[in-house]
Amino acid sequence: MVSTATALAEIAVGSAVRAAHAEQAEVYGEPARDERLLVVGMGKLGGGELNVSSDIDLVFLHRAEGDTGGPRALSHHEFFTRVGKRAIALIADVTDAGFVFRVDMRLRPFGDAGPLVSSLAALENYLVGQARPWERYAWLKGRVINGPGEEVDAIVRPFVYRRYLDYGLLESLRDLHGRIQAEANRRGRSDDIKVGAGGIRECEFAVQLFQLVRGGRDAGLQLTSTREALAAVGERGLVPPERVAALRLAYAFLRRLEHRLQYYDDQQTQALPVEPAHRAAIAEAMGSADWPALLAELDRHRDAVQEAFNALFERRTAGGASALLARLTDPQLSPDEEGLEEDLRGTGLADPRPVAERLAAFVRSRRYRSLSGASRTRVDRLLPAAMEAAVREETGSQTAIRLLDLIEAIDRRESYFALLDEYPQVLARAAHLAARSRWAARLLARHPILLDELTRTAASFTATDWAEERRHLAGECASLGEDTERLMDQLRHFKQRHVLRLAIADLEGELPVMALSDELSALADLLLDVVLGLAARAMFGGDGLSPPEGFAVVGYGKLGGKELGYGSDLDIVFLFDESRRADAEKLSRVAQRVNTWLTSHTSGGVLYETDLRLRPDGASGLMVSSFPAFRDYQSTRAWTWEHQALTRARFCAGDARLGERFEELRRELLAAPRDEAKLRAEILAMREKMRAEVKADPRDLKHADGGVIDLEFAVQALVLAESCRHPQLLDNKGNHTLLHRAGELGIVPMPVAAAAADAYLALRARTHAASLNDEDSVLLAEGELAAEREAVKRLRREVFGA
Repeated sequence: MVSTATALAEIAVGSAVRAAHAEQAEVYGEPARDERLLVVGMGKLGGGELNVSSDIDLVFLHRAEGDTGGPRALSHHEFFTRVGKRAIALIADVTDAGFVFRVDMRLRPFGDAGPLVSSLAALENYLVGQARPWERYAWLKGRVINGPGEEVDAIVRPFVYRRYLDYGLLESLRDLHGRIQAEANRRGRSDDIKVGAGGIRECEFAVQLFQLVRGGRDAGLQLTSTREALAAVGERGLVPPERVAALRLAYAFLRRLEHRLQYYDDQQTQALPVEPAHRAAIAEAMGSADWPALLAELDRHRDAVQEAFNALFERRTAGGASALLARLTDPQLSPDEEGLEEDLRGTGLADPRPVAERLAAFVRSRRYRSLSGASRTRVDRLLPAAMEAAVREETGSQTAIRLLDLIEAIDRRESYFALLDEYPQVLARAAHLAARSRWAARLLARHPILLDELTRTAASFTATDWAEERRHLAGECASLGEDTERLMDQLRHFKQRHVLRLAIADLEGELPVMALSDELSALADLLLDVVLGLAARAMFGGDGLSPPEGFAVVGYGKLGGKELGYGSDLDIVFLFDESRRADAEKLSRVAQRVNTWLTSHTSGGVLYETDLRLRPDGASGLMVSSFPAFRDYQSTRAWTWEHQALTRARFCAGDARLGERFEELRRELLAAPRDEAKLRAEILAMREKMRAEVKADPRDLKHADGGVIDLEFAVQALVLAESCRHPQLLDNKGNHTLLHRAGELGIVPMPVAAAAADAYLALRARTHAASLNDEDSVLLAEGELAAEREAVKRLRREVFGA
């Protein structure tokens, strides 16, 4: 119904404008450059949700100043003003046949006091310098319904949708809603299903909040339809599914009821009737047994809308710590560390002294004093709330310090203060993360934009659909054109957002270490593929959404073995097909550009650190190798350690056909017969050389006797020595699987292989736990992991006889 009414209005407006233009052109001539009146539909018309009795909200625009070409020439402004007035008359004037639509022009720049028609330049000047906050809300539904809309969109979108996450808007929306409610109450419209409590307007506000806050960074939320926007909000997990369903049902019910109220007497009204006959008619039209039954159903829906609205817009209530820490921000008092310590101890903080010192230092600091009045007000509410959130965690004092690090890192970015202030659940989730991981706390402090991820509804982890994420990221990159800086930041934010999501699942025990590494490796593959496509665009043109043919990125090390951790770098090698030999120089530049895109420091940080030394001839070799040259090098000149590295290599990004050729070559090279005694001697010699050169602490889990490297070298030796007889070992399935296969094949006694495989999991888990708390290395306590290290030593003896 709403789509039909909207289409009718668009046809009527278009017809009226064409007729009015023709009338005026006959007298005054055609405008320069064949200009036409641009008509923007606002409100329900712009959203494609028009009622049968709705007014149509319009804004008239024209592109640029100029003059008409007739003998009675007019300026464009005068001409299009006449066209606009005549079009309004054709649509809205009452004749013997009635009228088409009522027309409301009050949403134009300066409202009733402004000119009927504005040029695009005048519109831009108004939006930038004089528009009021509520006009962002109004223009969210703006849609050009007559004429080309690209230039209008280019002006309006930056006004409506900010490039940052605009949580500071919440106060403005709260104020706007309060004024609407006050006006409704003043006019006795509390039973109005549009502006009354739990009505259509609150339902729209609950959806449009997310659009205005996040739409600048998520083009998928830039929608004029409330129904479509609600669906998009739900898809992104910004509102719990049950609440999305309740809002969808409530909105549909309220709009159906609105239609029937207006059908009754062809009046634009949203007020519930008072006459019994009128009530009975509306109840029957809604399919209800009687008026009380209809009211009961209406109340259920309005309650659901109010609950959703209040969850988003209600202010935090002050807790116990707010009173206890009042001294902290009292302008009449100097921060008293001893008093703060006593207050904090009273809240349940076990070790309050360092927290009291940090709090006192912060409120004395120049950073705090330089905050704007609005930011300081929010921070003054946040500090006690942060202490309350910290107390609820087991490591309260440590958590409090990490939250203070976060608040200090936000600095003067008011939107993030607003987010933490307005959404207590985000502060609580940040505290929970900070309590369990120093690394996660530091990630949030370095990139506060990730706080937005904590607004999403908590749900059990499900494996990522990386193909869908690839399509989503490609679309976002396409919308940024060739703006390299914004593209780089978009890629970094995409990575950080997913890493945080994975970290939350990890810390909640929903994602085992090996499954986490699989996800992190898939994320790296995706980003490599996208970056490769974007880097190739500069050399070869195209849309940048697909990687070049005959070019591939091969991953080694942790990337190749799908053992990536949160801070792992990428060991990569670039290959090209012999068919691309003529493009070798350009492909080398593509590789250099890929490396630059990965490693450059931007406002979003670094995407990945890389290591390119595993390419043929190492750091002195060419950046990119042709496939035949790579084959020749690996077959004739590669060292044994380079074939060890090959056991964990795999195709990661680029041309999949070249990736298949690489995998065939990898298996061929690894399966080649070898002098096993010489092989084992060379691997042992390399291991001893590493020990001598690294000179690591003997407690270092990676380098220790029976540690990670000993296990990896043993597995690599098994693959190189036995693959010619047992091709099952050629699969790049990771150390755990390969050890079990070696046991099942009888290459290593099964008890030894199984114990070493279990030890591998324990070593990975311990290393991973250290990374979550920003430990660069794991220094073992006396006796720690002794059984596991002994299992690795037994494996080493079985493989090397030493």
